[in-house]
Amino acid sequence: MPIPYRDDEDIERLGAAAFLRIEAEPRGYRGALFLVDARGEPIEFAYNRVEIVQRFLWGEDQLRRHSCRRLAATLFEICPRVPALLLCVADEVGSELFLDDLRVSLPVARVASDGAVVGQTAAEQRESSADGALHLFWAGAPPAADSPERALLGELARRGLLSEPFERAGAGLAEVYGELDLVD
Repeated sequence: MPIPYRDDEDIERLGAAAFLRIEAEPRGYRGALFLVDARGEPIEFAYNRVEIVQRFLWGEDQLRRHSCRRLAATLFEICPRVPALLLCVADEVGSELFLDDLRVSLPVARVASDGAVVGQTAAEQRESSADGALHLFWAGAPPAADSPERALLGELARRGLLSEPFERAGAGLAEVYGELDLVD
């Protein structure tokens, strides 16, 4: 006689969360869009890099902004699934990326640890995790309390998965492109 069990199918209905990583390299930038379900199980991994040939022509802030915009746009184009929400590392992605440069039709937040020094614009809404260890800076309004996006965010938070997938995305980039040489 089989053991009776119940798989929580409601978790599948919550959709996927996308974790965006963008890292500087000596010759440009590389990035990944890592989608996980509410359990933290991998669904998709898209990656790309931008090489800047004439770096001397760019101001460093312009170069970062341009590279982030190009990487994010290409990652969105090649990712075959549409996530329910998008999370980014706050010190890798500036607020202007989703407030001025790219418009997406899903909730987007930059994530920072409690000790991180991160600027916030007036257009972003700040929210802290229940334990106060993480801060989310929403580009526009955060998901409504009764929305599927909020339920997905809550499930990820309950499982301790609001920042850990960023580490896996970074490991995926290291696997694809090799270990990152430190860039100042």
